[in-house]
Amino acid sequence: MKVLLTGCQGQVGYYLERQLKEKSWALLACGRNDLDISDSEAVTAAVQRFMPDVIINAAAYTAVDRAESESELAFKVNAEGPENLAKAAQKINAALLHISTDYVFSGDKEGLYTEADAVAPNGVYGESKLAGEAAVIKHCPQHIILRTAWVFGEHGQNFVKTMLRLGQDRKQLSVVADQFGGPTFAGDIAKALITIVGQIEVNANTCRGVYHYSGSPHVSWFQFAETIFRQAEEQGIMKSAPVLNVIDTADYPTAAKRPANSALDCDKINQVFGIKQSDWAGALLRIKHYI
Repeated sequence: MKVLLTGCQGQVGYYLERQLKEKSWALLACGRNDLDISDSEAVTAAVQRFMPDVIINAAAYTAVDRAESESELAFKVNAEGPENLAKAAQKINAALLHISTDYVFSGDKEGLYTEADAVAPNGVYGESKLAGEAAVIKHCPQHIILRTAWVFGEHGQNFVKTMLRLGQDRKQLSVVADQFGGPTFAGDIAKALITIVGQIEVNANTCRGVYHYSGSPHVSWFQFAETIFRQAEEQGIMKSAPVLNVIDTADYPTAAKRPANSALDCDKINQVFGIKQSDWAGALLRIKHYI
């Protein structure tokens, strides 16, 4: 089994490279400087040279607010990149595993979003990721699209690191309490994708399609922040956590509109692959590594 990984320097890619190295599979891990997925000729050449059985695309443009003013770049990475990988994968009959996002939904639904729910992104980032999904589906029949949400980890920038940094300097913090979702540990996303690769190795015709994977339980950003600071105090990272104040989305305007509801239904991936939701609270037991 040969695996080509793109985006190995990102939050999820960081864990993917390390976990894949523990396997017996041949691995080619590429960062942005190694392989620009928006360069179709470079992608084709890399794929033809390595001839992978599976391609995992963890490369993405993730600057949600900046995407509103950098739409061309967002679509170049999030739409054209996956299309290039999908076309190259199809040529050699390889499977493509592609990471997507809760931002393909409007966030207006009550209850959990299933894979069958209508998509309606609110901004450029979500639109670019949805275009990437469409390209993967169109050009590579052997695909798995994994939608996730609220990703955090020890590597890269994320909400946990931001809270810990701000909490060191401020006595009070205001956190949005009317947006809900499932925080997802990047290492668990990597583990889920590798589980799927293992099943592809056993059966090349492993179920294809779109799957949801995020953390449990679903909480607001405010509740997530409460848990982060509680763990920081309990583990001696902070002597005294800041006071947290509840605010609404309207009180914290951003360039891009966030989904009010990012709660994903993850039953399908559990039923098909036996993959359980990410234990985000358990991941915070290693909070000292996030500083």
